[in-house]
Amino acid sequence: MPAYWKITDRAFVNGVPTGDQGPLQYFVADQGPLDNLGSWRSVSADDFKALLIGATDNFPKLDPAANEGQSHVTFLIHGYNNGWQDAANLYKKVCDSLYDGPNSLGICISFDWPSLGSLLGYLPDRDHAKDCAGDLAAVLSQLYDWMLQKQQATANDPADACKAKISVIAHSMGNFVLQKALATAWTRKNQPLLVSLVNQLVMIAADVDNDLFEPNSSDGSDGNAVANFTYRVTALYSGRDAVLGASAGLKHFGTRRLGRSGLAVRPPTGKDNVWDNDCSSFFPDSVTGLQIHGAYFDNSSVMSLVGDILRGIDRTVLVSLGETQGKAWPPKSP
Repeated sequence: MPAYWKITDRAFVNGVPTGDQGPLQYFVADQGPLDNLGSWRSVSADDFKALLIGATDNFPKLDPAANEGQSHVTFLIHGYNNGWQDAANLYKKVCDSLYDGPNSLGICISFDWPSLGSLLGYLPDRDHAKDCAGDLAAVLSQLYDWMLQKQQATANDPADACKAKISVIAHSMGNFVLQKALATAWTRKNQPLLVSLVNQLVMIAADVDNDLFEPNSSDGSDGNAVANFTYRVTALYSGRDAVLGASAGLKHFGTRRLGRSGLAVRPPTGKDNVWDNDCSSFFPDSVTGLQIHGAYFDNSSVMSLVGDILRGIDRTVLVSLGETQGKAWPPKSP
C-alpha cells in the first residue's frame, strides 16, 4: 500500500504544478522526496478510493471501548503561500511526526489547493480559497456517503464496522477552505445530525473570524456546519503570531483572527464541542512572530499535543497532564 497520499485541485501545465485551480487529481507515493513530483504517481479517483479502502481494511480491529487507539484517516489542508513543494514539505513534517513508526495514527492525506500566497493579496486569495473549497466539498461529500454505507453495513453485520476515524488538520487559510467546504457539504447532505463526518478537527493558526461559531457572526451558518459535522473542534492559537496580526490589520471587518486571538466566546454559544488553546508558551523568544505562524509543525511538544487531541483524549485530561502549556515562554527573570 502507498505510504503517502495527495488530492489536489492545482492545475498542471506541461506536467508542472501551477498556482491556478484545475480539476481534482489524485496521487500516491511509496517514498520521498515528496517535494519531487517524480516521487508521485497519478491514479484515478476510483483507484485512489480502492487503495484507501484496502489500506484502512488493514487497520487493527479494536473494541469500541478502545476509541483512543483507533486508527485515523486524516486530511491535512495547508495554508496561504504554499506552492506544490511547500505543501509537500509541510505534509512530510506532519507524516514524520504523527503518521510514521509504531505509534502512527494511521494515514494522512494532503489536500493541496493552489493558494495565491500573499498577505497583501488577501482578498483575491480569499476568493480563490472559496473556489477551491468546492472541490474539497466534493471529496468530503463522497466520504460522507461512504461512511453512511459503512454505518448501514455495520448495522447488518458488526464485523463490517469501520476501523478508521476521520480527522482533519488545517493550517492558516486552509481553515477557510475547510470552513466553506464543510458548509457546502452540510447543505448538500441536508444538514444531517445523526453522523459526524469528522471526529477531530484541529485548526492551527486559523485565518478565519474568531466569532465563526457565534450565531450572529457573518459566517455563523458556516460555523454551525463545522461544529455539527465534527465531534470535537480544537483551535490552537497564539497572540504572538505576527502573520495573522498583519493580515488582521489588512482585513479587519469587525472581528479578529481565530488563530491569533482565540475564540470570541468560550465556549461558543450552544457549542460545547469547540474549544481553544493558547500555544504561545511553546515558542521561545528566538522564534519570531513571523515564524510562529508555521512553527507549530516544528515543535515536538505542540505536535505531541496535536496527536493526543486527534486520539480523542479529553481536554480536561490534556490540561491535567500539562500538555496544553509549554515552558519556553515567557522568559524567566534573571
